Amino acid sequence: MWAYESVFYQIYPLGFCGAPFENDGELTPRIRKVEEWIPHIQKVGADAVYFCPLLESDTHGYNTRDYRKLDVRLGTNEDFAAVCKSLHRAGIRVVLDGVFNHVGRGFFGFQDVLKNRENSPFRDWFFLNFEGNSPYNDGFWYEGWEGNYDLVKLNLKNPTVEEYLFDSIRLWVQWWDIDGLRLDVAYCLDLDFVRRLRSFCDSLKPDFFLVGEVLHGDYNRLLNDAMLHSVTNYECYKGLWSSFNSRNMFEIIHSLNRQFGPENWTLYKGKHLLSFVDNHDVTRAASILTNKAHLPLLYALCFGMPGIPCVYYGSEWGEEGKKSDGDPALRPCPPIPMENELTDWISRLAAVKKQSKALNYGDFRSVLLTNLQCIFERKTEEERILVAINMDDQPFTAHFDAGCGRATDLLTGEPHDFGGGSELAPYSAAFWLMEK
Repeated sequence: MWAYESVFYQIYPLGFCGAPFENDGELTPRIRKVEEWIPHIQKVGADAVYFCPLLESDTHGYNTRDYRKLDVRLGTNEDFAAVCKSLHRAGIRVVLDGVFNHVGRGFFGFQDVLKNRENSPFRDWFFLNFEGNSPYNDGFWYEGWEGNYDLVKLNLKNPTVEEYLFDSIRLWVQWWDIDGLRLDVAYCLDLDFVRRLRSFCDSLKPDFFLVGEVLHGDYNRLLNDAMLHSVTNYECYKGLWSSFNSRNMFEIIHSLNRQFGPENWTLYKGKHLLSFVDNHDVTRAASILTNKAHLPLLYALCFGMPGIPCVYYGSEWGEEGKKSDGDPALRPCPPIPMENELTDWISRLAAVKKQSKALNYGDFRSVLLTNLQCIFERKTEEERILVAINMDDQPFTAHFDAGCGRATDLLTGEPHDFGGGSELAPYSAAFWLMEK
């Protein structure tokens, strides 16, 4: 599967392109901005772009009006087709947000229910009670996603709903040649629907990638051969930044051991979760870390641990944004891409990750662990890499059995000798390729 060897770049199109929050109905081809950023995306080292919602919606994209039309604030279907062609020519795959759990109140089927009530042919597309009332005083009750009544829950057990959604996906492949889907709130989806979705997508295109948004619980509920190829690793997202802020590397290594360690009881060994340090729903890494010197090390951990790393637009140069300031603060419109030392660092990490069998497929084993340092092994039959992190502002000499005498740091190209201990500079990371 191509995704297991990729680095993803996440874009929230409505924010990235500077679209108004409310759908004003004015056609503006803002999505073409993505084409101007392709050299930058390549510079970062990403070879896949995950687009948050870009279909016609009421406001933020997750309240869909029409699954077969690009949001007018972003342009036309033809505009996005041109963007996808440009991305594919650059060797960059395209993954869209599949928002299948709910729609917006502006969705054509729900609008018909508002007009025709019990006589609407779409009444069974939703969960309705015509003897109740909604917060919008519609004269009937309906189920909204987690109590949000601007998000009308779809009945995914209805074959007509499924047919509409699957036909829409088929059109996305025909129009835009997309390579996969990220399933919004996958943890809420009907499991039988997900199984049928996997089977359908497998028939559409070889290696069509499905990744689901999962916040907690057992990821294997959705992460298996019959359902999804990957899910979001929120457990390690929290462990990544929290380990640095609490100066306690035991937290993230505990999670990685629990998920991927050498014991037989580990949960996700051999599986590929989507790794990230931030995204469109959470505070930016540059704002949540208490020590900005830890930002490059945070990315080193994310790229070194098992998983598919995903970089959120702007964070590659240290863009800030706090969840407490509202979602728009997390979804800005940068006029041009910026590049700095952090961008260069992430680019090096991406290059190493994409070229390494051990980092893409290798087992995980903790080698050395203190509060402020960690060294772990990623290993396949062909390749062995040690990832070393020193979050301290002081140098650290690591004494451990490396299993060989010499290595090369893949991030610098410098040789490394393990005799007499391994010196780690303050605030440093190393990816040692061990000699055979």
